[in-house]
Amino acid sequence: MRHDPIDVFYTYKSEFSSDNEPLSKIKGNEFDITLNIDRPYPPVLRRPAYPPSPRSREALEKHTQELIQLGVLRKIGHNLEVEVTTPVIISWHNDKSRMVGDFGALNTYKVPDRYPIPRIQETLTQLSKVKYITSMDWLKGFHQNFFDTQSQKRT
Repeated sequence: MRHDPIDVFYTYKSEFSSDNEPLSKIKGNEFDITLNIDRPYPPVLRRPAYPPSPRSREALEKHTQELIQLGVLRKIGHNLEVEVTTPVIISWHNDKSRMVGDFGALNTYKVPDRYPIPRIQETLTQLSKVKYITSMDWLKGFHQNFFDTQSQKRT
């Protein structure tokens, strides 16, 4: 039984991005970052930004503004509590830029997830019940994760 793709998109429109809502949350998956150390945190978790080149600074500003407009990032003031600072760099490939966070230090102190990647058998079991499988590039090929309120101070 074949369905018109337009009908499928219309029926499940809340599952797809739109001009009004270019990103949507992954249902039922807010990630949490639990650290295995107590405060005050070591200086390695409060690193200053890497000094970018003028070209990278311009790209960084562009990416930051775009992600703020999409609701992925938010501006914070100097007086707001931020537990961890994560430097970002601009990665260049074929004259195109990507903003990349350096979470190496944070990962050192994070309590590991027991199963950070879905088990293949569970995924296959869930896929056996689906009617449609699609593949889409979502915001430049990156997967956007949302963090719970407490963990946002650590990202």
